[in-house]
Parts: sequence; structure tokens; C-alpha cells
Amino acid sequence: MSASVSSEQVAVTDRAARRIAEILAGEPPQSMLRVSVEGGGCSGFQYKFDITRERAEDDIVIAEHGATVVIDPVSLEYMSGSHIDFIDDLIGASFKIENPHASSSCGCGTSFALAL
Repeated sequence: MSASVSSEQVAVTDRAARRIAEILAGEPPQSMLRVSVEGGGCSGFQYKFDITRERAEDDIVIAEHGATVVIDPVSLEYMSGSHIDFIDDLIGASFKIENPHASSSCGCGTSFALAL
């Protein structure tokens, strides 16, 4: 894994930060990538990625290389210790979250289950 920029709980690799910055460059000024966790998906929970210009006071903000990622406190509980990376290989390009709390994940890479 490449070097990363991190808040106390979530790290964003340099590769992911560069890709986020490229995406945000085509968006209105002050845009950010919001990463959240929602119920659903094939494994119980799923990651959601949205472009937003709104930030709550209690959001965790990770900013580096022109990229700004925001995560709400509830989602952070499910994502603490995670690494957000960007993968570009033969099967496609996507953001990948390596979550130490996930007991399993599905093939699409956007949903996961937690061990109880």
C-alpha cells in the first residue's frame, strides 16, 4: 500500500487522494467526497460515496493533495481503522475500503458484514 494521509481513525492512500482530487476538480468549488455507511447491500452494510458541498460540524475531515473526504460520526464507528484506496486494474477502477471490522465482504467491494 502506498503512503497514506490519516485522521485518527481512517487513512486515505496517496493514490486515492489523487483520484479524489481529479474527480473534485470537475465539481463546483468547495466540493468534498462524503463516504458513509448504510444498512443494506448483499452483506448487510454498504459504503456510499457522494459529492457534496455541505459539511456538518461533527464530520471528520481528511484533506490532502487537493482532496477532501468527510465522514459522519456514525459511519466512522463502522469505519475506524479503515484505509480508503483507489484500485485501477484489468477488472476496472474503483475505490476500495479495507475495513478491519468487516468479517466478510461481497465481490462488488461496496458491502460488508460485521462480526457480532
